[in-house]
Amino acid sequence: MPIDAAKALAAEPRSAEISWDSKDVQLYHLGIGAGIPATDPDELRYTLESRLHVLPSFATVAGGGKGVVGGIAGPGLDIDLASVLHGGQTVVLHRPIPVSGSATSTSQVAAVYDKGKAAVLVLRTEAADADGPLWTSDAQIFVRGEGGFGGERGPSARLELPAREPDKTVDKAVREDQALLYRLSGDFNPLHADPEFAARAGFDRPILHGLCSYGMTLKAVVDTLLGGDVARVRSYTTRFAGVVFPGETLRIRMWQQDVSKVQVSVTAVERDDAPVLADTLVTLVETS
Repeated sequence: MPIDAAKALAAEPRSAEISWDSKDVQLYHLGIGAGIPATDPDELRYTLESRLHVLPSFATVAGGGKGVVGGIAGPGLDIDLASVLHGGQTVVLHRPIPVSGSATSTSQVAAVYDKGKAAVLVLRTEAADADGPLWTSDAQIFVRGEGGFGGERGPSARLELPAREPDKTVDKAVREDQALLYRLSGDFNPLHADPEFAARAGFDRPILHGLCSYGMTLKAVVDTLLGGDVARVRSYTTRFAGVVFPGETLRIRMWQQDVSKVQVSVTAVERDDAPVLADTLVTLVETS
């Protein structure tokens, strides 16, 4: 069978040296929609090297890696890309990401879950530089048709939305070319660019990277509730509940739960608020 869970879990962690600079950070920020309006001082924090800070979700592309595509090519894994969807993502920050730097990135399959008709892989990446740990990133990869091997089903807890109106709601337009720009940060899965490949995967046109909507959402939270202070983010987790098509509008609803966390829901406006991101939580560093 294409997934050998025991072999995948027993494989030695893979380490690689990664590096990034201000240009990589700027390209990522542009890929998630930063820079509009181009001269807005708040947007220049994402686009102008003399004012640059790093959105924590940059951890998912730092080093120009292959993203989800590179993570599913290890021992015990022989997977058709057309069967793969990104199911969820968590990033834990150990300290703010520098504008430029280098680190050792260590990756491994942390878990393999059997969902019956599908398998879920948890791909864990830890990055550390000379000063210590930088971030830990867990990608949950949904592989259709690869379940039924008798493994654990894994966690399935859902985060209920608050029974009140959101504290803030922001609409963010997804440009028609957004997936084409975002993929330049490293995830070249043809699902996001090639109409023929998208059709083979069951979509009538290419879809936006889940991690692009993930980044767009975190930027909205940082800009709307945190005064643009990226250092306030301790961790950020989500479940990808539905696809986004370039040209659509994301509606991002935010609930400030207390000083330490923000709960978020993201939907697609043009498809009657179809779910995009669910079980989404940003935990914060408390200020004195």
